[in-house]
Amino acid sequence: MEDVNSTVVTEFILLAVEDFIRFQMLLFIACLLIYITCIVGNLVIFLLIHFEAKLHTPMYYFISRFSILEIVFVSTIVPKLLDILISGRNRISFVGCFLQLYCVGTTGVVECYLLTVMAFDRHFAITNPLQYLVIMSQWFTKLAVLPWVGGLVTSFIPTFFTASLKFCGPNKIDRFFCDLAPLQNLACSDPYISNLMTSLTTPFAALIPFILIIGFYTHIIVTVLKIKSVEGKRKAFSTCSSHLIVSGLFFCTTFTVYVKPSGSQHDKFLALIYTVVTPLLNPFIYTFRNKDVKLVLFRALRNSREFLKNMMQIGIKSQNICASACKSNVMFGPN
Repeated sequence: MEDVNSTVVTEFILLAVEDFIRFQMLLFIACLLIYITCIVGNLVIFLLIHFEAKLHTPMYYFISRFSILEIVFVSTIVPKLLDILISGRNRISFVGCFLQLYCVGTTGVVECYLLTVMAFDRHFAITNPLQYLVIMSQWFTKLAVLPWVGGLVTSFIPTFFTASLKFCGPNKIDRFFCDLAPLQNLACSDPYISNLMTSLTTPFAALIPFILIIGFYTHIIVTVLKIKSVEGKRKAFSTCSSHLIVSGLFFCTTFTVYVKPSGSQHDKFLALIYTVVTPLLNPFIYTFRNKDVKLVLFRALRNSREFLKNMMQIGIKSQNICASACKSNVMFGPN
């Protein structure tokens, strides 16, 4: 009988939007616009860096990979949220739930690690400017791959032990995506091992990267303060400001959601900011606070406008030629 009961739960119900059923369509439009803007904004940054030779440096390489990561991150959550809002299908299969949990966990951990790598890149560029390009040109590809390896492994451990629990009773989650703590709370079996694995992996997933970033930027600040020229200090700080703001937004929202005691009614709203709003802001932060990206973007927009203008002029000339030919055929007839 115990084996039968352990397989009762075949799906989970996501309840996060039930309290706002009257604003369902409004929320759908808002989330859809945010999702499209996030995808387009991060994709534009990736394409600008990919096609502009001036931006082919380790720093912008990491930014382009971070943009792709943000697209993957929001795409693991928002499509299901949009499906819930537009169709009311708030059920997700057992396998689908844990697949989403693993994807969200992996991309979240990869983001922590990649932000740490980007902080190391800025630290190395400012503290060892003479050796920076020589060494980083050999290592930046490997440093971009390592966060994915660490994220896949680190996220797999708590996901595996949580999926191994027995779910034979409640299946309602007060979230808009499958999250680790709510799933562990629904288990019929003792979640001690699962909670222990989560506690053991959490420092490696978020706490250690956060401490490393703080350490890198502390040393950066000390180094920059030793620079005598005001212009030198300004230039050094300007190369770090965008990454520092993005890191602050990500870690502040993450720690607010996962480090504080769970069970608050505001958890789902904080999770929405962490998973949807923050990735939306990142492309704008990197665009409007980065001089090189702004110059490339404005030049691309200007070239696109000129291209469209030329195409319109060609179209108008073609229409005039066709009109003249047709008029000649009408006046003189066919030969």
